[in-house]
Amino acid sequence: MKFARRHWLLATLALGISTLFATAHAESNTPKVLFQTAAGNFTVELYPEKAPKTVENFLQYVKDKHYNGTIFHRVIPNFMVQGGGFSPEMQQKATRPPVPLEVNSKLKNNRGTIAMARTSDPNSATAQFFINVVDNQNLNAPRPDGYGYAVFGEVIQGMDVVDKIRSTPTTNSGMYQDVPRTPIVINSATLAP
Repeated sequence: MKFARRHWLLATLALGISTLFATAHAESNTPKVLFQTAAGNFTVELYPEKAPKTVENFLQYVKDKHYNGTIFHRVIPNFMVQGGGFSPEMQQKATRPPVPLEVNSKLKNNRGTIAMARTSDPNSATAQFFINVVDNQNLNAPRPDGYGYAVFGEVIQGMDVVDKIRSTPTTNSGMYQDVPRTPIVINSATLAP
């Protein structure tokens, strides 16, 4: 009886340890993207297990080098910084078809998270993304329009750079508002090790 109980305890302990290592290994393998910008560098970690279609869409744009040479074209200091769709001359880049809205109740639009930008059509997100610079609970489903905005990762390094971007002076450019006076170019967005 003592042997069986000890064997069970050892087996349970071994299973727990292996699960812990497997979980740590899985978390360390989540994709990360390094943004090198005119304001400095930052890294985002993505959550494919919680937003698989959104992450797949975003990573394809990264692999296609879509973000290279785009700018942060919309900066609102107490809200968010948005980029990934325009050249420094405010020319919109071509995109692939939209990705369906993928809102996960465990992912909130909190400070430092990255989410997909979209129009009033909840299923209109393509390449543009934004980084929340404050907790934006009003963007979590069902707000603001019954659908919410899809969070799919968060900044894990370089939030000070995002804060630098958020504090840049802005102006109007044609029909666009909140455009940085000096373009903040995304020099590259690449998969990070």
